[in-house]
Amino acid sequence: MKKIILALLICMSISTTNFAQDSDYNLVEKTVSYYLDGGTNNDFETLKKAFHKDATMKFISKGKYKEVDALDFFKRVIKPGPKSNRITRISNITVSGNVANAKLEIEYPTFMFIDYMNLLKIEGEWKVVNKIYYRKMKTKE
Repeated sequence: MKKIILALLICMSISTTNFAQDSDYNLVEKTVSYYLDGGTNNDFETLKKAFHKDATMKFISKGKYKEVDALDFFKRVIKPGPKSNRITRISNITVSGNVANAKLEIEYPTFMFIDYMNLLKIEGEWKVVNKIYYRKMKTKE
């Protein structure tokens, strides 16, 4: 009888762990969707929901390393206007405890951005704390 109870407790523990991971996965997906939807719809207020107030963005520009405040950058470049002509995709999400990483692809007619978002679960809420990206030009066929 003890073995049956122990087996049930282990199964319940595994189920609870998987549920917590699924739940966190869904919450990370929701967070990065704020970023994608805000960018597509030129809506800074929606995009801002994805980021921690001190988030950074790091990239290479003209062969040089750059690091900027993410929200300051997006506040300058996102202006109200028509919906952007782009296709967005969440390629991958990995969650480990209170840290997560998401790979995003944002495709425009002539190029695409490949974004890697690092997130932390801060006071129960997932926030992007760092973004790095690569801009890939499309080749003509």
